[in-house]
Amino acid sequence: MSFILGLTGGIGSGKSAASQWFESQNIVVVDADIVAREVVMPGQPTLTQIQKTFGDWVLLDNGELNRRALREHIFKEPTARKALESITHPAIRNSIIQQLNAAQSPYVVLVSPLLFETNQHELTNRTLLIDASEELQIQRASQRDGQNIEQIKNIIHVQMPRIEKQKRANDIVLNDGHLDHLYKQLIPLHEKYLALSKSSLN
Repeated sequence: MSFILGLTGGIGSGKSAASQWFESQNIVVVDADIVAREVVMPGQPTLTQIQKTFGDWVLLDNGELNRRALREHIFKEPTARKALESITHPAIRNSIIQQLNAAQSPYVVLVSPLLFETNQHELTNRTLLIDASEELQIQRASQRDGQNIEQIKNIIHVQMPRIEKQKRANDIVLNDGHLDHLYKQLIPLHEKYLALSKSSLN
């Protein structure tokens, strides 16, 4: 079992840029968002369970999950969100554990926007928060995704407050400048994680 680093940050914080940097250092990255998409692909038992729970309207004509309809439904019905999470979270967690166990690198990064909210931090040895002010988050996310500011604010407010994440994280990188500034802060942390992963093997 490798040393596992949990990497998190809110929308527009630069979490993806950080995870790509770790990949460029030949560190395996397991992305919880990608896993979440994989477990609801056509033919997966998780999708069948969602269909049984909510009805056939959750499927598109091609058999894929109708994400938009489901997202709108759980926004209106808080109990529906809980029902959906009770199906998806265990499936996501099991798949993440399998991928972490299979990783062949000095340490492995689990990147997840909801690392603390879904208790995925329990799977890690150490956590790193990529942090940015709410103003910067909104600015970056609106430029990148073309989402309207109201939608971005909604996403931010559903996630754990920034101050709470800061309290929980072992390491914090403030990403308030250019990418070069972010990478400079990641280099010594990478060295630290390599050392920690070595000492955890002894």
